[in-house]
Amino acid sequence: MADPRGFLTHRRQLPPRRPVPVRVRDWKEVYEPFPPDRVGVQASRCMGCGVPFCNDGCPLGNLIPDWNDLVHRGRWHAAAERLHATNNFPDFTGRICPAPCEAACVLGINDDPVTIEAVELAIAERAFAEGWVTPLPSAARTGRRVAVVGSGPAGLAAAQQLARAGHDVVVWERADRPGGLLRYGIPEFKLEKRVLDRRLEQLRAEGVELRCGVEVGRDLSAGALRAAHDAVVLATGSTVARELPVPGRDLAGVHQAMEYLPLANRVCQGDLADSPVSAAGRRVVIIGGGDTGADCLGTAHRQGATSVHQLEILPRPPDTRDPSTPWPQWPLVLRSSSAHEEGGERLFAVETAAFVDDGDGAVAGLQLRDVRWVPAGGGDPARYEPVRGSERLLPAELVLLALGFRGPEPGLPAALGAGIGPRGTVARGPGYATSVPGIWACGDAGRGQSLVVWAIAEGRSCAAEVDRTLAGRTLLPAPLPG
Repeated sequence: MADPRGFLTHRRQLPPRRPVPVRVRDWKEVYEPFPPDRVGVQASRCMGCGVPFCNDGCPLGNLIPDWNDLVHRGRWHAAAERLHATNNFPDFTGRICPAPCEAACVLGINDDPVTIEAVELAIAERAFAEGWVTPLPSAARTGRRVAVVGSGPAGLAAAQQLARAGHDVVVWERADRPGGLLRYGIPEFKLEKRVLDRRLEQLRAEGVELRCGVEVGRDLSAGALRAAHDAVVLATGSTVARELPVPGRDLAGVHQAMEYLPLANRVCQGDLADSPVSAAGRRVVIIGGGDTGADCLGTAHRQGATSVHQLEILPRPPDTRDPSTPWPQWPLVLRSSSAHEEGGERLFAVETAAFVDDGDGAVAGLQLRDVRWVPAGGGDPARYEPVRGSERLLPAELVLLALGFRGPEPGLPAALGAGIGPRGTVARGPGYATSVPGIWACGDAGRGQSLVVWAIAEGRSCAAEVDRTLAGRTLLPAPLPG
């Protein structure tokens, strides 16, 4: 146990955020470094529970009490070893994970939970600063070739694990740079791409080959891919965006979030001088209240939007944990990101009835109306109905749809014979295996839209299943059951 009285004598603290007027003028990360002594104090709040629910709350099964205790004792190198034992990319999750581990923290039953995510990030950054993060190439090669299609968090985790098991791994990515969602979906102010690039260098040094600018199924046929490899892992993500089929959807100025965010990231990468879809000088409306919507919000602030509204069809969540989601479940509670601190107005329980034409084929606003949620009874989900007389116009010159994703693009799985299941994801059975021998699916492609931490966990577990099939046994850890 880190400190028997730590949770009694210290309050929860997070690393400070840079002042809003400063950070919205650049694309640097929001948080300032957390001094090591303050990290140690926060780690000391861990109670070292006999049954650490934080381990179960984390899809990776991170050894959280172990590295909290080690940080408190100043044993940072040992803490980094414990952290990397279960997580390939703690420098990613320490920045962009919503921390389900903290929601499951026992201290959170009646107090503020341990600052797990901030401690995780501090360990990861200390490990890089001290030179403890080094390539771990396999000492022996198996001679088996594995193709991983998609270079997002699931694909990269699977590739690294399989390379460490001695297989020859090629990651195929249709974009010009590897990283997938991490590269072009998540804004720079949440994840600076230097963080991604240094991990990619580690993968390359471990023997992972990254081939970009190749779309499997078009530039390389599915048959050729299959013939050249002993195994194929589909980690293409969930990229088919949900639509809003209302009048005016085809007006200029109405865009999917994943049309908007990658362009902003390309400006940060130096590919573009300015984004062709910019919020600068515009009234912006974001439809969707999740993480992608918040990413659009922070991006719009930095581009110089004159106003931003974020719409959510669900009612406003409560400020504290709702009784319907008791500990240790993921709580129903209002969540506010750093982007919400920077400005904008959130509207709950509203729906868009139509987009309004400015007369020249561009959007000029939205016809909104309030909705009322009605319990359906009999165990059926609640339904909503419009509130009469609540119709109104919300002006906007840029509308961003952040409604989530339905699943992966079906072409490649179908070409490989794997197909798509009833949920719109790649059909798979036990052990992440598709119906086609030698082809597996992991991450959002098989699970559906989810968190980066789930993607990494599935990539690790899928790699263990592939290794077991190729080698007859595996020593790779699998955080999730196959």
